[in-house]
Amino acid sequence: MQRCEFKQLQSEAEINAGFELMQQLRPHLDDVTSFTQQLGRQSHQGYRLSGLWQDEKLAGLIGFRASENLLYGRFIYVDDLVVDSRQRHSGVGAELLDNVRDEGKQLGCAFLVLDTGLHNALAQRFYFREGLLAKGLHFVQQL
Repeated sequence: MQRCEFKQLQSEAEINAGFELMQQLRPHLDDVTSFTQQLGRQSHQGYRLSGLWQDEKLAGLIGFRASENLLYGRFIYVDDLVVDSRQRHSGVGAELLDNVRDEGKQLGCAFLVLDTGLHNALAQRFYFREGLLAKGLHFVQQL
């Protein structure tokens, strides 16, 4: 029987493992030092990076923060969601989302919100299966 644990990345070893997995989602990340510094800056904005360990191996990551705006009120925003390529289609992504949904409810959030690329049809299918609905387009302009 597989032993699973969901926890926030804190130790150097956990952050190193997180960096290696996060590169599957964010290949532009160059080095663990920059990644660690970025996590520190984002944590001051409420960002938390949590992982799902299966038998001591990191199977997936979810980075999220609680926020509030006039559109949603209080909500939980998922910045990053990645499942190790060898673990996809095993329920890890759903478990990560479930944990963050629970966290959002405990924090009094009314919605879970995330963005995904228009090109990422596989992720979109997963999100629809998980009960998330497309509510708009996300527009970006480089400054």
